[in-house]
Amino acid sequence: MSDFTIKLDIPTEHMQKIFGMQDAYVKKLERDFDVAVIDRNGSIMITGREEMVRKAENVLKELVLLSSRGSDIEEQSVDYAITLGMEEKEGALAQMDADCICHTVNGKPVKPKTLGQKAYVDAIRDNMLVFGLGPAGTGKTYLAMAMAISAFKNDEVGRIILTRPAIEAGEKLGFLPGDLQSKVDPYLRPLYDALYQIMGAESFAKNMEKGLIEVAPLAYMRGRTLDNAYIILDEAQNTTPAQMKMFLTRIGFGSKVVVTGDNSQKDLPAGTKSGLDIAAKVLKGIDDIAFCTLTSKDVVRHPLVQKIVQAYETYEAREERGRQRERERTGLRERRVRKP
Repeated sequence: MSDFTIKLDIPTEHMQKIFGMQDAYVKKLERDFDVAVIDRNGSIMITGREEMVRKAENVLKELVLLSSRGSDIEEQSVDYAITLGMEEKEGALAQMDADCICHTVNGKPVKPKTLGQKAYVDAIRDNMLVFGLGPAGTGKTYLAMAMAISAFKNDEVGRIILTRPAIEAGEKLGFLPGDLQSKVDPYLRPLYDALYQIMGAESFAKNMEKGLIEVAPLAYMRGRTLDNAYIILDEAQNTTPAQMKMFLTRIGFGSKVVVTGDNSQKDLPAGTKSGLDIAAKVLKGIDDIAFCTLTSKDVVRHPLVQKIVQAYETYEAREERGRQRERERTGLRERRVRKP
């Protein structure tokens, strides 16, 4: 079968952003779609099998649209555009790029970068209580934080409350020095980091001083009723069922709640059930409660993180299949022993 060639005109101002440093992005496109992309006097010639050429053309058009809107073309954007191109989901990248939640203190727009993140953000808008589940790097906490700050700035809520269980991540830290706040701050540091990046240290400090933003361990929530607030519970896989029930029953009028967690990173003592697992079983099907599951496809950190998450998912699935086979063999042996 002879090669198929198509010509695509890309404005010069977008060419460098789309091609990447030393044509790194175009080389990805050529490798993944098995096509040749050549720049001839400002026109792009794409050559290969017709089906793949059409897909590569659609990806380049999506990237041109992103660039024309002033968006940065990053490696993650290109990788995800290629993934969507393979699945023939045209227009999805542009739709996500149009959904700007807010801007960081440096003026960088905060947007969902994958279809899973877009569904997560839409669920937060449409429901009073949302559970965001998924591996590290999928933007569960950061997007929830951006939505909270946006609602706060638009006077949709009167305050922001951020909480997470103060539990050691597999290490025994012993006694930490300082007062109570100094002892719990290390556990809450990821929440502070996101607040500083989106809101700015000065604005955060001012609102925290007024009591409009509160960052506290989960234990501090007991006995309170949280009205007119945006409440985020982070690292919920480390709650016990009693803690999760306590937290969920704090919700007051005019409040919105986001619960985030990663079931693959539990730090609870052996044999302790996770409150997040129980909540997923108990609350499924209730109106105004949504469960959003993000996957390794939604990882937006360094591309290596996505590969690490996928490798662990494959390993854990293989281990679980092995355990299941061992349970079946054990059950078979027990039935043979009991057989008269």
